[in-house]
Amino acid sequence: MELYPASRLELVRNSVRAVGLDAVLLTPGPDLRYVTGYDAKQLERLTCLVLPAQGDPALFVPRLELPAAQASPAGSLGLEIVPWEETADPFAMVAGLLGNVSAVGLSDRMWALFVLRFRDVLPSARLALASGALRPLRIRKTPAEVAALREAGEAIDRVHAQVPGWLRAGRTEREVGADITEAILASGHATVDFVIVASGPNAASPHHEVSDRVLEPGDAVVVDIGGAMPSGYCSDSTRTYAIGEPPADFTAYYKVLYDAQEAACAAVRPGVTAESVDAAAREPITAAGYGGAFFHRTGHGIGLESHEDPYIVAGNVEMLEPGMAFSVEPGIYPGPHGARIEDIVVCTADGYERLNNTPRELLVVG
Repeated sequence: MELYPASRLELVRNSVRAVGLDAVLLTPGPDLRYVTGYDAKQLERLTCLVLPAQGDPALFVPRLELPAAQASPAGSLGLEIVPWEETADPFAMVAGLLGNVSAVGLSDRMWALFVLRFRDVLPSARLALASGALRPLRIRKTPAEVAALREAGEAIDRVHAQVPGWLRAGRTEREVGADITEAILASGHATVDFVIVASGPNAASPHHEVSDRVLEPGDAVVVDIGGAMPSGYCSDSTRTYAIGEPPADFTAYYKVLYDAQEAACAAVRPGVTAESVDAAAREPITAAGYGGAFFHRTGHGIGLESHEDPYIVAGNVEMLEPGMAFSVEPGIYPGPHGARIEDIVVCTADGYERLNNTPRELLVVG
């Protein structure tokens, strides 16, 4: 199973044609990596894959980045790689290759600096989002992509397994976060995307990161961590811990949260809507009287980005399909504490697979 197969160029070309675009222009970021495997640097110098609906694709790169492009998976795709010199105008070169086009898709993450230059050199073209062509492909992971996400899940699970040894009264969130950061890299990740160590009242803030707050006996601690593997595929998992005996009200709603996360995972199967999974998480929390304390979506897709389609949220009536991968992460944040449980799951032919498998029960440490 190849993670970045040469056949993907033709799949994307067919999709470009199907959505009525003449070409897509992909600059460094997840779309370019998805199509070619090239994890190009974000530079003020243009790197751009030109993938026309008709005709041969070409990858334009600054001359000094040519060795990196050739050494990447893009170098083995049979793809023309066009280096440009410092005094050349790469935008004019791209426009010259495209010729007369009426609709061009640009990477969703393309810098405005480049978008405006392409607008100038393609004055007669309607500019659209390349995701119109790429989303239907990226949203359904191949077996190789699922294997890469499974590897990422196992790696972040190894980090969570070590967290109890770092959580004790008297340490700061920042100290614990430094231990976790080091462990994420040691586990096989190439980069650390985020480290949340939210203790006591900070646990009621879902996107708190770390602070100099000192952990205290009785604290709930939400630990949400993730990174990207050398493959490019991401991990993301949240567990909630308690330092010593937690407050009784916390223990009560943690049981509600645990049951809600189980119910939401069990709701995942082909043919159900994304919003129905959100509802499965939300209903038991609301029934227990904590509905107002669960104020974010239940989940987000994951792949080459830690947040991508599909989003598990009310109003998203898209049907789940095998290969869709996303988080299931309900939370309850009533203050002066909070809790969240998060696993990455993949929709399978007849249900789901969890990619995170550390214990979800409340773990009392210290």
